[in-house]
Amino acid sequence: MVEIEYPGVYMEELSVPPVQIEGVATSIAAFVGRAWCGPVDAPVRINNFHEFTARFGGLWQESTVSYAVKQFFDNGGTDAIIVRVATRAGRSAATPARIILKDGEMFAASSPGSWGLNLKVSIDRTPAQDKATFNLTVDDDAASNRAAGRRAGSGVSERFTDVSVDPASPRFVTTVLAQNSALLRVELKLRKVAPSVQANVRAQGARGTDGIAIGTTDVTAASNIAAKTGLYALDGADMFNILCIPPYSPTSDLDFTKDWTPASQYCVTRRALLLVDPPANWQVGDAEAQVSNLGSLARSNAALYFPRVLAVDPLNNNQVTAFAPCGLVAGVMARIDANRGVWKAPAGLEASLVNAAGLSVPVDDHADGLLNPLGVNCLRVMPNAGTVVWGARTLDGADALASEWKYVPVRRFALYLEESIDRGVAWAVFEPNAEPTWARLRASVEAFMHRLFLAGAFRGTKASQAYFVKCDATTTTQADIDRGIMNIVVGFAPLKPGEFIVLSARQVMPQNV
Repeated sequence: MVEIEYPGVYMEELSVPPVQIEGVATSIAAFVGRAWCGPVDAPVRINNFHEFTARFGGLWQESTVSYAVKQFFDNGGTDAIIVRVATRAGRSAATPARIILKDGEMFAASSPGSWGLNLKVSIDRTPAQDKATFNLTVDDDAASNRAAGRRAGSGVSERFTDVSVDPASPRFVTTVLAQNSALLRVELKLRKVAPSVQANVRAQGARGTDGIAIGTTDVTAASNIAAKTGLYALDGADMFNILCIPPYSPTSDLDFTKDWTPASQYCVTRRALLLVDPPANWQVGDAEAQVSNLGSLARSNAALYFPRVLAVDPLNNNQVTAFAPCGLVAGVMARIDANRGVWKAPAGLEASLVNAAGLSVPVDDHADGLLNPLGVNCLRVMPNAGTVVWGARTLDGADALASEWKYVPVRRFALYLEESIDRGVAWAVFEPNAEPTWARLRASVEAFMHRLFLAGAFRGTKASQAYFVKCDATTTTQADIDRGIMNIVVGFAPLKPGEFIVLSARQVMPQNV
């Protein structure tokens, strides 16, 4: 504080505190695939399986995603993004159920699928309402079982009062339903007068179909990129960290070239990790032979877990069934992130798979010794621990590749740092590209890195051993300044999992007395 002694102008220099960088989330898992109901080709964020049931209909035997999402939350996941995909074209397309009132007004279920066949619509009016205004009730009838597999409705009921067929009305029925109804939409333009009073009008005609099983065309094909459909509907999500694409159907596998490769390349652009599921028929020898021949898959942003996991299927009389492991592993990652930090390997005795009943292929020390050096993460059944994740390598983790992104925690931690710093220094865009701005950037990033150092995220006992931050005239040259470029260089010493613990034992022989 400046000491005031005489009349005049006093100046005081105030330091500008560094902008604090907040760490981003680390375990938002994106799931792409078929679901019973819900919006199609749109990312929807949920925080528990109850929300998934409300939005997407819960477990459905034809939906491998529904099981994967449940397994994610059962294993500790708390944050997921769901992209429902349905077949879109031709006779095999999924279609919304259609409800036609007696005067010809036409409504439709809010999303494709036979679930809409359980809907019923009722119209009523009051004497005080004008000729354009009415009340609408729509029920997803729990007493009806018209959907595929004779599945009943959810029991959800919605009522909209004083809606109007007048487009100029603030209660225009088309807008009200689009913004507020989870069940119903207006399909065709309505007449200028309100529908007549009628009760429990049900879907009719050939619409209201689930379509056939989705495939590459619907999810990862290049045609989806511009349309932002399938996998690329995730362009509408702010961020995600883990990508799960379970098998397109209970009897199919994704193709390494057509599916896993574009998915892994997309993960590179989104700073995410792809969890690759093994084909259902893989044995240990298949994994050993094929993992080194994955074409142009972006290995550093992908991890493969083998084999499939056995668990009971509540929709099939609790029969034990083999499931792709991605949902369970994503949940384990979320659980360990929350308990230990993203820099901790999501593997070991604490990485137990909740509700797992075993593995589709037995994996012993010999099999693990063959696959781990190739970058295949084995799932194991361990005494007193159950089924656990027993590997922490990316597909770039084969010993022969000697990649800096060999380990899952190192790669995920680096992606976390990149995303956090990228968002945290956005304030510097359009600031003067000179030392005052560089100093503030250094201070911000160093403060962020130091908090992580104190949390035990780096190797080294001193900050200088754990990380460095450079942003000065050596990183940003005059040529960079002339092109409007400001460079920050951040380095860190990552923690790496101890895959091999070597114990030395010495036997001391008793001395002759």
